[in-house]
Amino acid sequence: MPIVAKLDEYGKGAWIAFAILGFVLWWPLGLATLAFTYWSGRMGCGFSGDRYEHRMSRLQAKMDRMRERMGGREGFGGGFGGWGRGPSSGNHAFDEYRQETLRRLEDEQKEFQDFLARLRMARDKAEFDQFMAERRNNPPAERPAQPDAA
Repeated sequence: MPIVAKLDEYGKGAWIAFAILGFVLWWPLGLATLAFTYWSGRMGCGFSGDRYEHRMSRLQAKMDRMRERMGGREGFGGGFGGWGRGPSSGNHAFDEYRQETLRRLEDEQKEFQDFLARLRMARDKAEFDQFMAERRNNPPAERPAQPDAA
């Protein structure tokens, strides 16, 4: 598909222009282009690749940035401190419970992220081991010996 490769070279703008042009010329062509760009993941959406994993990593990065920005504001706005510590409820026991629960949830989230990383590594290792086993069992055909030019 040379047109797809050419449009991929130019990026999202080319795909958007092509879809608009398709709608102008003949609406089913524009609709087909829009559907293709959505489901192929060319516009950063659709059903391709590790979409969930990508979204979770972006969300985690945003949460980390938010924590950094909100970190050093202990006396701001009536007890407003770092991430997850909103204004005091007035009940010290509840505030401690809330902080402990949020800390526990963050720890569980980190453990889950580590678990997913280990699963990915195990899957990659299994696929690589399978590839190497197949390669050992099916060696490439030997090339005929070259005669000496002497």
